[in-house]
Amino acid sequence: MQAHEIDYHIYGEEMQYVEIELDPQEIVIAEAGSFMMMDNNIQMETIFGDGSEQQSGLFGKLLNAGKRVLTGESLFMTAFINQNNIKSKVSFAAPYPGKIIPIDLTQFGGKFICQKDAFLCAAKGVSIGIEFSKKLGRGLFGGEGFIMQKIEGDGMAFVHTGGTLAKKELAAGEILKVDTGCIVGFTKDVDYDIEFIGGIKNSIFGGEGLFYATLRGPGTVYVQSLPFSRLADRIIASAPKAGGNSRDEGSLLGGLGSLLDGDRRF
Repeated sequence: MQAHEIDYHIYGEEMQYVEIELDPQEIVIAEAGSFMMMDNNIQMETIFGDGSEQQSGLFGKLLNAGKRVLTGESLFMTAFINQNNIKSKVSFAAPYPGKIIPIDLTQFGGKFICQKDAFLCAAKGVSIGIEFSKKLGRGLFGGEGFIMQKIEGDGMAFVHTGGTLAKKELAAGEILKVDTGCIVGFTKDVDYDIEFIGGIKNSIFGGEGLFYATLRGPGTVYVQSLPFSRLADRIIASAPKAGGNSRDEGSLLGGLGSLLDGDRRF
């Protein structure tokens, strides 16, 4: 496998985007909806699967695309091709506040495992597949289910995290315990399992769920401070309820009441 060699630059702090520079005839693939802007010389084309061409023929393309359905993604991806004889640029934006992580697969043994919605874009030749969990506890209680996403190849890929990013380098046998929703991804040698928190008070009143993930080194682990599911829950909790309204709507104070006595909807 020989992925296209792409150059890139990441802009921004909390709402980042990655600008990728393509040489003539170079290609980058991306998830639908991540496109931000591009030079006039670049052509956009919708493709089945990831375009890695590891399997030829219609059946191979359908099989690759079918793997993406299992991870909750679309059958199609978008390829951006530099059709000119000069270098051109295309940019992709993060879907919500957080960080974009560049993943050089040659430094991670050709494979990186991540949560299902973390992938943003990659050089053509990188394969976007599925990683089945072989452990029952991880599959039932791991937050990501039996299936995670795996990125394979020898090129550059980019994944997105929510909130602030933490990168942990684990030594052999070293264990890191993480909230299941806060895992972004990890290298192929990291052993991932689920552990019961234990204790009646912790289980009933802890408010942190019944399980956390244990990641055993050696390897690299990326952890996010704000999973999208947690952000969505806060937004839903603060939204006005059907038919009514927040407690101060219609009063003389209106929204000012919330400023004076505190917003207790969380």
